[in-house]
Amino acid sequence: PLTLEEVRMLVELFYLPYDHGALAQELLEHFHWLRANSLSVGVPATAPDACGGTRWRGRAQSFQLLCARTCRLHSRFVSTAGRALLYDLHPYLWDIRNMLLAASAFVLWLGCQSITAPVLLGRDAEPWARRGGLFGELQALLPVGNSCDLFYHPPPLFPSSQLYLLRPLLPLDKVRRGWPEVSQGLQAQLSCAPSLAGRLLGSFLSLSPEYTFVLEDEGGPCGYAAGALHAEGFLQQRDSSWLPAIRHKYPPDLGVGGPALGQEAVLFFHTEPLAVPQPVLRRFPSLVQLGTAPRVLDVGASRSLALCLLSALRANGSRGVFCQVSDTDRQQLSFYSKLG
Repeated sequence: PLTLEEVRMLVELFYLPYDHGALAQELLEHFHWLRANSLSVGVPATAPDACGGTRWRGRAQSFQLLCARTCRLHSRFVSTAGRALLYDLHPYLWDIRNMLLAASAFVLWLGCQSITAPVLLGRDAEPWARRGGLFGELQALLPVGNSCDLFYHPPPLFPSSQLYLLRPLLPLDKVRRGWPEVSQGLQAQLSCAPSLAGRLLGSFLSLSPEYTFVLEDEGGPCGYAAGALHAEGFLQQRDSSWLPAIRHKYPPDLGVGGPALGQEAVLFFHTEPLAVPQPVLRRFPSLVQLGTAPRVLDVGASRSLALCLLSALRANGSRGVFCQVSDTDRQQLSFYSKLG
């Protein structure tokens, strides 16, 4: 059964509509302070005000621990609560879990950046656009907090106790495994040639790794979100330098005689990519791509992936995003449709 401490946490998360319990108040205070003081993250250790960066990282760690405790509470609640109580309270706890997955990843991302300007936020939303309580206040603190359709989604019919970790791609990933292996790991649902994983993520990992996020469950990487802040420059660099290097590495005859899927992946690199119309680039200057493994049935985790990527792009000034999907790729079309 739930422990007394876990019941206390549950009560504090949903104390009163306009009066937060101690845990909720601590989460909000940390997140508000971390966002407001993100400029101090990039201060060199030798600078006179380097202690500001040290303090920021200390509070970021405290925030991460609180988010992890809340995610564990969700998992424990699904596993132990009686059915009637579970179906009454699960939608609220599921919402908070998803919000904290995104907020935690966004704070981790801030810690990896050298932010040179305050985090940009949108215009103030109408009062009716946000819910009350902890969820609404956390929403308001994310850079995409006014994009209300991102935050509303019905909970799953069958609650899952699966624990997830959402984080930015870290420099250690590159040192520990190298980009090809990272690419394969992120595309855990594809058991074929490295070139197929590279086809989906390689250009982002090489040219825009600072906007790549990883979703992990107990089985390892199970999802990704990748983006490019300035899509026009990214696509030009991809076509002029990255693609020629990949074509040299994977000549068209490499996949002959091998599995059909591997051969298709190799030939993909030797097909000229479709140009993105200029009106699209002017209105939506950033490019995004997301995906999860088939075993990820909880759309809330996918929604959190989108939230943290869009928040990172918005924090650095993006005013709109687009994605490229083949009209024959039913898996991707279904994935984006479920996100709304």
